[in-house]
Amino acid sequence: MYAILDIETTGGKYNEEGITEIAIYRFDGRKIVDQFFSLVNPERDIQSFVVNLTGINNEMLQNAPKFHEVAKRIIEITKGCTIVAHNAQFDNRILTTEFDRLGYSFDKNFLCTVELSKKLIPNLASYSLGKLMRSLGIPISDRHRAQGDAKATLMLFKILLEKDTSKKIIQETVKKDPKRQLEPKLIDIIESTPSIIGVYYIHKKNGSIIYIGKSKNIKKRLLQHFTNDNRKSKKIQLEVDSVTYEETGNDLIAQLKESEEIKQNKPIFNHALKRTLYEYQLSSFKDTNGYINLKIEKADERNKAVITFSNYQQAKLFLFKITEEFRLCQKLNGIHKTTSSCFLYSIKQCNGACIGDESPKVYNKRLLDFIEKNSYKNQSILIIDRGRDIDERSVIFIEDGIYKGYGFYNLNYQINNPEVLKSIITPMPDNRDAQHILQVYLRKNKVLKIVKLKQ
Repeated sequence: MYAILDIETTGGKYNEEGITEIAIYRFDGRKIVDQFFSLVNPERDIQSFVVNLTGINNEMLQNAPKFHEVAKRIIEITKGCTIVAHNAQFDNRILTTEFDRLGYSFDKNFLCTVELSKKLIPNLASYSLGKLMRSLGIPISDRHRAQGDAKATLMLFKILLEKDTSKKIIQETVKKDPKRQLEPKLIDIIESTPSIIGVYYIHKKNGSIIYIGKSKNIKKRLLQHFTNDNRKSKKIQLEVDSVTYEETGNDLIAQLKESEEIKQNKPIFNHALKRTLYEYQLSSFKDTNGYINLKIEKADERNKAVITFSNYQQAKLFLFKITEEFRLCQKLNGIHKTTSSCFLYSIKQCNGACIGDESPKVYNKRLLDFIEKNSYKNQSILIIDRGRDIDERSVIFIEDGIYKGYGFYNLNYQINNPEVLKSIITPMPDNRDAQHILQVYLRKNKVLKIVKLKQ
């Protein structure tokens, strides 16, 4: 059974899109057996280029149902189905993100008609849906609207099923439920584990922990462990007797717990986190002219890091980004090796610190603003995020720049009272890896709230 699907969105940035329209045809391989179409209120504005492309505007969606109001129908019509979509990775990301916001794991096999078309109809100039349909001589109406594009994808999928006479591509692409191939013991473990965010512990028969991991979906992650055929996974499959877990409510606490508990327990199959999580850092120094310079260097405990990075490429991209964002100097940051002005000065995006036109005092203040924005050095803050239940919140406590631990609360007075706050916090050691996890997470992810405490 297949669910042929198309989604139109607001066109926002990655993980910020909202669904504006959805269409689904339930298809049994021969005929349509059910269908669902709806506009969706994305609760955010649609970008102008998307309005021009689809014709869907903000006014049209004011009275449309919100995603949580159509979510149940989507689950019902896709039950037991492989999802089929043109550029399926995009639709999969959008749907799983929307369901994640509702606390539901939408975990389906997806089949991409772009990839199938490239295999079964090779050497075409373009595999966009419109051009592909034209090349096949099939008329398409309501282009860039969910119902029209879903119907076109359905017609394309019928052709692909006919062309796949050996059925090899379909068999390879639509993976059968791997749980059917597992030992009963492993299936029982998977079935007894929930689809939650948290840290999980794989035990062997004597109870000792042989692996610690974290995941946004523990059930899905265990399924990967138990179906992978790499050397480590096979050893885990042979030795596992049971799995326990702790729910964390969000990925940040899961990362912090995983890192620390691997250090404490030293499980035999946790090789990656036995070493430090980052290899490079951004550090600062003042040159002979009084300007603060930034430089990328190998991680070194002796030199205080402004920000840490997992690899050199991350550090380099970040340095380029903040140099432009804060109108810093490429020469002073080591990006442009020159004895005169830097490239950004030539296009009026550097204020001339490279040739002394901007005073060290003014330049350094702007750079220190960047450092303060990306650091909680000497600050006392609470990082508030989602908890394990809908009425619960998590809190991470940082005091004078030192990570103290995490906890969960239901009532605001618990975090407004310093003594109560300290009593609900689970103490955790402050180390380089914990600081790196916190920095990276806050740089890349939004949390519900950051509360600065009075010094």
